[in-house]
Parts: sequence; C-alpha cells; structure tokens
Amino acid sequence: MAFDVARIRGLFPALGDGWIHFDGAAGMLVPEQVASAVSTAMRAPVSGPGGAFPASQRAESIVTAARRAVADLVGADPASVVLGPSAPVLLRRLVDALAERWTIGDEVVVSRLDEEANIAPWRRAAKRVGAVVRWSEIDIETCELPAWQYENLVSARTKAVSVTLASGSVGTRPDVPTVIEFAKRVGALVVVDATYAAPFVPLDLQELGADVMVVSAPSWGGPAVGALVFRDPELLERISSVSLDPTATGPARLELGPHAYPLLAGVVASIDYLAGLDDAATGSRRERLVTSLGSAKSYHAGLLAQLSTELRSLRHIMVIGDAMRRIPALAFAVAGAKASQVAEYLASQGLCAFADDGTSGVFASLGVGEVGGAVRIGLAHYSNVFEINQLVRVLEELR
Repeated sequence: MAFDVARIRGLFPALGDGWIHFDGAAGMLVPEQVASAVSTAMRAPVSGPGGAFPASQRAESIVTAARRAVADLVGADPASVVLGPSAPVLLRRLVDALAERWTIGDEVVVSRLDEEANIAPWRRAAKRVGAVVRWSEIDIETCELPAWQYENLVSARTKAVSVTLASGSVGTRPDVPTVIEFAKRVGALVVVDATYAAPFVPLDLQELGADVMVVSAPSWGGPAVGALVFRDPELLERISSVSLDPTATGPARLELGPHAYPLLAGVVASIDYLAGLDDAATGSRRERLVTSLGSAKSYHAGLLAQLSTELRSLRHIMVIGDAMRRIPALAFAVAGAKASQVAEYLASQGLCAFADDGTSGVFASLGVGEVGGAVRIGLAHYSNVFEINQLVRVLEELR
C-alpha cells in the first residue's frame, strides 16, 4: 500500500487556509482536480441532451461518464445509477415512489444510528399512508447497532428496511449483511446509506446484497451531487416514475429536470481522485478504487486508534462509544463544559469541529444532551498525525 498523505494534502488548495479541518461531518474539502473539472465544464458549450450538435452530445457524454464513475465506485451497473442534486432529495423521491404501494398497517424499519436525513422521508411517508415505523436501537455503551434485533423487527408486513453503512456521528459500521439477511427472509426492500462509508471503505453493492445504495459526492470532496444505485436495474421500471417525461425509462424515472452538467463532470473527477489515493493502484478504475480505498481504510484505522487512545487517556474527556468496526469519525464530551463552548475553544486554536447539543438524532438516543452535547470529529484523507497531536494537546489544556 502507498497512501502518501503528504502527496494527498498537496491536492487540496483549501488547506492553505492554515486551519486544521476535523469538520468531515459536512464533507471533505475539494481537490484541485475536481474544482478544475467543474470550471472547465462551465466554460465549455453544454446544451440539453437529445440534439445532433456537439453541445448537446457533450451533455449526454457527461451524464454517461458520471453514471459509469458512480457505478465503478459501488460495483454496480451504470444503467442503475440515478443522479440528482443531493442524496436526501433523491431518497425522498424514492421513498415517495415506494409509498404509493403501501397500505395501512404496512411497516418500515429504520435505525437510531442513522442521520435524520435518512429517517425523515420514511417517517413522513409512513404517516401519510398509515404505515408503522419500527426502530432498531443503539447499544448506548458501545454505540453498536446489534443486528440480531432485526430478526424480531421485520415481519410479513415489512415493506422496507433502511440502515446506514456507517455513522457519521460516532463512526460505527454496523453488521449490515446480517441486517440484509433478516430483511430478505420477509421480502423487504433494503436501502443502505453509504454516505459516510464511501470515502473510507471499498464498496460492493452486488456482494453486499442491498437493493439500493445511497451515496453523496460531497462526503469525499465532490460537488453537490447525490446518487441512488440499484442492484437490479429492472427495479427502476417497477416503481412509480417522478419524471416530467411520461416515456422516461431507467434512471431517468427518478430524475427531475435538467442535470447540473458541470457538477456531474466534477463527480467524475472526484471519483478519479479516489481511485488515485494509492500510488500503487493499477488496473481499471474499479480496481484502482478497491485498492485505494483499502489503503485509505488501513491508514485511517491507525489515525483513529491513536486519537481514540489518547483522548481516552484524558480524564476530563469522555469518548462516546467504542464500536469494533468503524470509519474515522468519533464524538466526545468534556466534563463541565458544553459542546458548543468546546467547539468555540477549538476554533480559537485553529481547529474546525462541529458541536451537537444532543437533543435530536443519534446523540439524543444516547442521552448525550444530559452532559452538554458532543463534539464531532471527522477525519479526512488529508488528516495526519501532526493534526491529531494538535487536537489532543489543545484538549489537554482545556481543564
């Protein structure tokens, strides 16, 4: 493996601001090649698709390239890739289309580990048609999401199971294959949110067995574009279309209005960036992605282990959770201080991090609001040991 973090840092002009960025919860900074791709596409003549002239053909080529790039990222068929302005927007379209076939008493299963954006569409759709929302719970000590509970959560009335592949709040990577196994026993559709996992873990939708995977390009430094990827492209033909074109087929059935072509060009560049994280990666883009993300996974596991160990050695710091399988994200509370105060102090020392008051979402389920909330730390491809040491030093002085 050849994960050269110094080389990778050189790809990010925004690191020149002098701040240390642990704000991965909002997405990574943008690599130069992504910004250049978007800028170049905005300068080129691009029209709507369907024409016989170059500007129209360029638009079609950009869309095709974006579908192929996302398909390479998750190990799927380009014909199954739905593109749109954001993952939450696309997820809501999907849920609304699925809910048209639900009836009173049908059930959907969601998780306390998921972000609100992955829960709200299911709750709203269920309320609209009289369906029942069932919840899987988090182990408050470890922040694990025990997979065994799904055996009793799913039933013959379960229409869909939605679960995250990794938590952006506490870093937990739940046992999703077992969740899928229980869901498939009752014929439920499985939607997996890979938003936070995609930058750090090699993805393989076919091997995982989920029906739909959700990804969001900003999470790995791409532009504001989301994607839904279907394991079986034919499923797209069996759900209600939201397209303005009554003849739309395939991914276009869940796409509304014209695409932002320059941003799609940026998506392609961002996935090429992921494929190049490891200097030694060779082969097709899919092969390079698997190698590079495997290297990223190993590199960040080391950084996270160091950060977690050093934070736990500070008596006034409480690291939240201790899941066995994780992405490089964690949260902590400081004794006697509100999370917002800690985040402001970190900012005064040149470190970017977010505070959560713990009154909603994952942290509310964990009771974090009772201790003043939590500070969220999200590592990125450009995070290094020096930055970890700086964070620990600053927190050590906060007594």
